Amino acid sequence: MSFRAPLTNHHADDTLCPADHKHTVSGKPLHPDCPGRAYTQAVCSCGDWEKKDDGKGYVNECRRRHLADHAQGPKVLRDLLRLDAF
Repeated sequence: MSFRAPLTNHHADDTLCPADHKHTVSGKPLHPDCPGRAYTQAVCSCGDWEKKDDGKGYVNECRRRHLADHAQGPKVLRDLLRLDAF
């Protein structure tokens, strides 16, 4: 099963910031109707993980690491399948 954890940007009032609202690296708005990005959030479809932070790059890095863990499989199964475990 492939899991997804899409990034979403949000305004300070917790409303979703549309994808067409572009920002500077620091989150300042380049769109005239946008109050600015207050935080970025990623929620995994596995239901056990989410990350919310004002740093978009940080959230994206955490998201990538989490999704890579899914690709490796659960730790319990990895440990059981190790040939040198005995």
